Amino acid sequence: MKRALFPIAAAALALSGCASEALAAENVVAAPAAKRFANEGLGLKTAVFAGGCFWGVEGVFSHVKGVKSAVSGYHGGNAATATYDQTNTGVTGHAEAVRIVYDPKVVRYDELLRIFFSVVADPTLYNRQGPDRGSQYRAALVPVNAEQRKVASAYLKQMEASGKWSSPIVTKVERYKKFYEAEEYHQDFMIRNPTHGYIRRWDKPKVAALKRLYPSHYRAKFVRN
Repeated sequence: MKRALFPIAAAALALSGCASEALAAENVVAAPAAKRFANEGLGLKTAVFAGGCFWGVEGVFSHVKGVKSAVSGYHGGNAATATYDQTNTGVTGHAEAVRIVYDPKVVRYDELLRIFFSVVADPTLYNRQGPDRGSQYRAALVPVNAEQRKVASAYLKQMEASGKWSSPIVTKVERYKKFYEAEEYHQDFMIRNPTHGYIRRWDKPKVAALKRLYPSHYRAKFVRN
């Protein structure tokens, strides 16, 4: 039943939120390799990133080798407001975010940070990304353990000192609260809606930039949840 309703729900999104078409792709910046490597030990790990519309964040990480899943959702507010309609008001405290599960033997957390700031999110934009405006579209790093927090904080300082960006870095490290999965029709949105205007003009260029800048990390197959 959800799959039958999906086209209707997706079409409705064209009226608001991250469905509005972008006029141009984001600037691509070859972010510096991290000086502080992440050491999270063995086994699969979880990380949370907020970087504007979650369709593109999920889409890029779904093409990264070592990423086992990428789930769109909400982070920063409470359970009662963890819906698309409420988050889209910009007053819930939630950011559109993506929770990824990855194998640190294949891709480390610091490498995910580099990819994120190279092709996904502009760290100099406050409460917006691309055509999307509001606190729900802020870029934020949400470490889920002490090692990630140390690596994220060190990397933001390194970015600021690198001179790669002409404006100040405003992306923050946020304390992990609870991640709430988004509605089913948001999941795997890029692969399920490849001709959507926003996907074609905004998010597909990010995946192309991932392939061009980080070919050793790029995986052609989109990993579905």
